[in-house]
Amino acid sequence: MAGRARTRGCTVIVGCQWGDEGKGKIVDVLAEEVDVVARYQGGANAGHTVHVGEKEFILHQIPSGILHPGKRCLLGNGVVLDLVQFFEEVDALQARGVDLEGRVGVSRRAHLLLPYHRVLDRVAEEAAEEKIGTTGRGIGPAYEDKAGRRGIRVADLTDERRFGELVERGMDRARARAGGLGAEAEAALERAMAEAVALRERLLPLAVDTGVEVESALDRGEGVLLEGAQGTALDLDHGTYPYVTSSNTTAAAAATGIGVGPTRISEVLGVVKAYTTRVGNGPLPTAFDPEMDERMRALGGEFGATTGRPRRCGWFDAVLARHAARVNGLTGIAVTKLDVLDTLAEVSVATAYRTPQGEMTEFPADTFGLDRVEPVLETLPGWESSTGAARSLDDLPPNARRYLDRVEELAGAPVRMVSVGTKRSQIIHVE
Repeated sequence: MAGRARTRGCTVIVGCQWGDEGKGKIVDVLAEEVDVVARYQGGANAGHTVHVGEKEFILHQIPSGILHPGKRCLLGNGVVLDLVQFFEEVDALQARGVDLEGRVGVSRRAHLLLPYHRVLDRVAEEAAEEKIGTTGRGIGPAYEDKAGRRGIRVADLTDERRFGELVERGMDRARARAGGLGAEAEAALERAMAEAVALRERLLPLAVDTGVEVESALDRGEGVLLEGAQGTALDLDHGTYPYVTSSNTTAAAAATGIGVGPTRISEVLGVVKAYTTRVGNGPLPTAFDPEMDERMRALGGEFGATTGRPRRCGWFDAVLARHAARVNGLTGIAVTKLDVLDTLAEVSVATAYRTPQGEMTEFPADTFGLDRVEPVLETLPGWESSTGAARSLDDLPPNARRYLDRVEELAGAPVRMVSVGTKRSQIIHVE
């Protein structure tokens, strides 16, 4: 990264598949060029894995920009903040020598995710006829409370009496919806709630207006990165509903989730894996057969950073990529994990879906119909050589270049970055 010009203006980093695309690494690399990194939605169900030298960091709520000294890291109002997990992450980073002094801020408008939300998440998933495959972290119930105008915001912590009343009301609702918890579960919840409430004094000094702070940074000519969690296909409106997360993951949510106008956003960089994965339930149109699925999972280390669940794997889905380019207004894409394909004799991309009514080239709203489509695959020759040492497009094997060219053409957005390994240095920047 030495010698690269600093980035000015506001760039959104968004996932273009079902999450797990490697956004954390892209944010980590680009954070060196900016001044502020802000998370605009999601909760602790997100997991960003970042390698710094020989060290591995898994971040769930704090932006991966925190691993660069001096960068200001914010959690916006679109986030649901898990108080306990947040401070566990803070303490773990500090224990590993990361200086956080004056570097982390949380929006006063952000909603809190409390232990009773986890209880409600478990109860709802157990009762559902169609299992969504949630992480069980309480994300959905926290957003339900927000939309239902009964949530608890960071701003509510300033009035201790009011905060206590809101917590009791939330507990009462959780007990009622759970149909009674039983003595043991009730005692465990009470202990967890006491732990969460006790963190009030630690959080209050971090409370800020993220919109004002980001706007001021932009007015000073500084660079800002806005990062999302999950991916486009998990967006509440534009994803494979109901197998989606509980917030808007797409780029338009960045302005709302931080508190700035959409005209302040100058670039939208979409992150795509060189193949496709998904964790949890729901359709995966380009899924591999079981043998290839297992092989790719082993090659790519495809296990969830948050839950450890194995990810299902498939070929690159250009139908989804085009959908993501359109709904996010992508100005460029970053392709990650190209190196995972290094040993394959052939690689394929899905250019369309085959249905009884004919070929489909646009990503459909009918999620359940996706279970019945057949991908139209275009097969390209593999390169069967390592890409890990490549630092420019010219260093790549010719067939790897051809593959990237085809991905760019099918996605309808130019390739701006290519990741060929887990290290910070293993990034190709395309000017």
